[in-house]
Amino acid sequence: MRNFAAIDFETANGNRSSVCSVGVVVVRDGRVTDRCYRLIRPYPNYYSYWNTLVHGLTRADTDSAEDFPHVWADIAPLVAGLPLVAHNSPFDEGCLKAAFQAYGMDNPGYVFHCTCRASRRVFGRKLPNHQLQTVAAACGYDLTQHHHALADAEACACIALAILE
Repeated sequence: MRNFAAIDFETANGNRSSVCSVGVVVVRDGRVTDRCYRLIRPYPNYYSYWNTLVHGLTRADTDSAEDFPHVWADIAPLVAGLPLVAHNSPFDEGCLKAAFQAYGMDNPGYVFHCTCRASRRVFGRKLPNHQLQTVAAACGYDLTQHHHALADAEACACIALAILE
């Protein structure tokens, strides 16, 4: 796979529609051509302790951020015509679908590929687990900022370039 957009969402709470940040890495002809990181005012707009513990974002970080429709209006042209790749893609695909639904937006039906499933096929028991940081390290990417949406998207892009066919 040489053309795709790796994507990662972080959420503010247990609702999939509560995306509070997104990272996107666009790959064309096997090379990273664009990166995008945006904070998003979540819906519903509250943060759970556990989510903040994971990614470090709080309401103070996103109160002045744009809402999902405005952020997606900037991202949609970057990913147009490309399949989306995510590590544990059911989560990120679920976030995208939930945000489209929460805002009454048409879902363009993006095609998703999962680097976690691909890792299980390619590496099997050679890895102790198939978490993003473990697979990224096996593919040569040092994920020191895990749960920062752009760093996670970059790790996912590295994995996809290494193991997705």
